[in-house]
Amino acid sequence: QVQLQESGGGLVQAGGSLRLSCTASGNTFSNYAMGWFRQAPGKEREFVAAIRWSGDTTYSDSVKGRFTISRDKTMSTVSLQMNSLKSEDTAVYSCAAQRGGSSSWNYWGQGTQVTVSS
Repeated sequence: QVQLQESGGGLVQAGGSLRLSCTASGNTFSNYAMGWFRQAPGKEREFVAAIRWSGDTTYSDSVKGRFTISRDKTMSTVSLQMNSLKSEDTAVYSCAAQRGGSSSWNYWGQGTQVTVSS
């Protein structure tokens, strides 16, 4: 089993920065992708960013150029550096993990609240 735990959420002003972290525990391996999703009140969950075991990254158009996803050397922690935050970035951010060879996201964290004030 794999458990994911997010941290780093909080309240920031528009234009500010925040860094989220997600730590994986349990039977973790380096051959799985990790990503971030977010869900604002009254809206569908949306994809934010993902990083493959190779280090290749993917971003949604809404955050491209402002957010950066990265993994540590152990491959057990993924971070999301969020810069130039906007009020529309306010949401619950969840990290997820995808097993190698899987086309779906297999594990999810409980989420952390990010609130951007204007």
